[in-house]
Amino acid sequence: MSDGGTAADVLALLERRGQTLAAAESLTGGLVAAELTSVDGASRSFRGSVTAYATDLKHEVLGVDEALLAERGAVDAEVARQMARGVRRALGADWGVATTGVAGPTPQDGQPVGTVHVAVAGPSDAVAAAALRLEGDRAGIRGQTVHAAVKLLFSELIATAGAKDTEQHDEI
Repeated sequence: MSDGGTAADVLALLERRGQTLAAAESLTGGLVAAELTSVDGASRSFRGSVTAYATDLKHEVLGVDEALLAERGAVDAEVARQMARGVRRALGADWGVATTGVAGPTPQDGQPVGTVHVAVAGPSDAVAAAALRLEGDRAGIRGQTVHAAVKLLFSELIATAGAKDTEQHDEI
């Protein structure tokens, strides 16, 4: 197993636990789902994804608070949290991961290029989020976001591991 938490590591943990995952993506436009589904056997744990690129879809499909979107815009930590919870509910998954931010080339919602928020919602509906300030071109920012989302998900899976997972950690 790698020490950084790859998509394969995430899916192996989920499969061992009998849990499922769904993704809600904005700036990554399906790249998180693509990363996960590039792993053999991903269908055993990955339920699917929602690419809610348009702000109104974040509300209509994922249940993000409309007033929050109007007040802060889509590039916001709480929006990412609500997207992660919303995709869990919408796709019936144990875990939800979400990405929102500005990949460029121009600022959005008053936020500079490279402002990104990723979030993970778990079975208890508790949410972990990370605010990122990334550099690079559009493709680079999107790729870094995928990596950050998968790493955050892996960290949350490890943090919520039961004794059985901890004992078998080296077998992943």
